[in-house]
Amino acid sequence: MPTPRVSFEFFPPKSLEASFRLWDTVRMLAPLKPRFVSVTYGAGGTTRQLTHEAVTTIGAQYGLNVAAHLTCVNASRAETLEIADSYAKAGVSEIVALRGDPPKGAGRFTPHAEGFANSIELIEALAATGNFKLRVGAYPEPHPEAADSAADVAWLKRKFQAGADSAITQFFFEAETFLRFRDACAAAGIDRPVIPGILPIENWTGVRKFAKACGTSIPGWMDDAFAKAERDGRSALLATALATEMCDTLLREGVEDLHFYTLNKAHLTRDVCHALGIQPEATLEKVA
Repeated sequence: MPTPRVSFEFFPPKSLEASFRLWDTVRMLAPLKPRFVSVTYGAGGTTRQLTHEAVTTIGAQYGLNVAAHLTCVNASRAETLEIADSYAKAGVSEIVALRGDPPKGAGRFTPHAEGFANSIELIEALAATGNFKLRVGAYPEPHPEAADSAADVAWLKRKFQAGADSAITQFFFEAETFLRFRDACAAAGIDRPVIPGILPIENWTGVRKFAKACGTSIPGWMDDAFAKAERDGRSALLATALATEMCDTLLREGVEDLHFYTLNKAHLTRDVCHALGIQPEATLEKVA
């Protein structure tokens, strides 16, 4: 079985302590030679400047290929494209183009009066610049605002038609969830890469709450498994084993790329990668 290609997602720090955690995470995972790393954009555009700083710093100091998240939220078309242009001038060649989550307490997404109405419009505008490789989001289970899985597949196809190069899925807990989605995409004529998003479970209570909010199915056995693991002090061992087993199944089914949501915590992601045969090439020092 070939060694998979991996990528990692980070989020921009909002405090000094969080900043140290981010850089420790980057330093620990960079030697695994990811194809790219991405940096998220806070709900409502709240981390716009922090995202820009993290993207440019990671690229400059660690020599990694960084994809910046960019959303439609709380910005006009001109403002959004100005941000994209600043990335291009900084040498960033990849963008994860998303509609974005509404600000906290806002409920449903409401487009800015002069902004992009949805991710399709954003993708089209970014593709027209010719400056970026575009990655987009995909949903192996129905998005909370989608009618059903078929609607999600149809919307993803429109994203590719608008100019997207690849997609990264929302996280899921069982390999079959992704494999069914992959089959549905193929049946719909989607022939571009759809990369599974993997979330090693650092804290089951927090992940469970997050999963419920974004419509990710929660297998009943996981509650019992993590309750027992927590009593025995083996939560990290269980999380590593579950993520490794799921990734192994995906790889055996022909998946070549894995995207890890690190939550700026490197150890579980690193351990899963090691278990899959991905070893550091060398300790990566900062670029002078």
